[in-house]
Amino acid sequence: MGAQSDVWHLRMTGAVPSLVAWGATPDADLIYRRLLTLGPARAAALRQELGLSRQRIADALDELTSIGAAVAGLAAAPRDAIWTARTAPEVIASLRRSRLRQTVGDTARHRRTYATAPAGPIGQVARIGEGVRHLRTRAMTRTRLAELVGVARHEHLAMNPEHVFDAESARPAVSMDRTLLERGVHMRVLGVQAGSPDPMVWYGRTPTEAIPAYRAAVVVPMKLFVVDRRIAIFPVTPTDFDHGYLEVTQPAVVAALVALFEQQWAAGRDPEQHSLPRITLDPRELALIELLARGHTDTTAARELRISTRSVSSIVRGLMDRLGVDNRFQLGLALGALHVTAVPARTLSTA
Repeated sequence: MGAQSDVWHLRMTGAVPSLVAWGATPDADLIYRRLLTLGPARAAALRQELGLSRQRIADALDELTSIGAAVAGLAAAPRDAIWTARTAPEVIASLRRSRLRQTVGDTARHRRTYATAPAGPIGQVARIGEGVRHLRTRAMTRTRLAELVGVARHEHLAMNPEHVFDAESARPAVSMDRTLLERGVHMRVLGVQAGSPDPMVWYGRTPTEAIPAYRAAVVVPMKLFVVDRRIAIFPVTPTDFDHGYLEVTQPAVVAALVALFEQQWAAGRDPEQHSLPRITLDPRELALIELLARGHTDTTAARELRISTRSVSSIVRGLMDRLGVDNRFQLGLALGALHVTAVPARTLSTA
């Protein structure tokens, strides 16, 4: 690997979050990882290391600036500015606040929609008898949901604001999901918990069985179930489920809730959408990566493994192809992100 061998000098560090999952471009995510793990750099150095064009580097740095993920130091000329990444907790906190403000605004707009719905606003449903049923306890709600599972034919939608489920509710939910999926009902679930690993495996779901389509969001505006777009169930008090739930069949209200779900679903992120390909290294690949991480060149690594330097190059090229990266520098970052090896720690020149 010659002069590039120092790219593989690695150190342990905290996981770097994916900015792509928050709506950033892959170029911005890559440059953020580079700045965070290896330290400040000028745009010219980033171009050389990452193999990206001048325009792609400029666009990505502009994007990182706009989301507060990187800042440029003062310089006599813009091209001489040294770029520094903000810490991951700072960036994620800022992105969460931005997403929360957006969600609060979206929810307020939907509430205004409910307030003018011709069939009766959600704010008044407690005073309207037709098309509204009060399920006074959580136990009654679980019983009613089980009944609806038995009659659902086409679609089941759910929004879950809980960061942690209670077992009393989660275990029956796993059984209901299984029944619906086995019958071919299309299920979509939007929640705030990470989708990988599946949070329901702690409550009886096996890793091999079918699961609903899932997307994650920073926050969701309410707890909600919608069955076949005809029946909606949601808490009387959004912050206290023990006050019971309302079951609503008023078409305008159900349609408004479905619209809210669809909007939140569109803004959510698929756990697999922005993840790197999952790979398993065989013993020789892992041994090679460990040698390169300790500073070996292709030649010395080949000698240690008793293989040819051409074989070393082929192994590295194969890993690059499997991970969809363009150069060895990007490969080092990708392997670090997958926790196959630690991320690069070389202090690069900013010249």
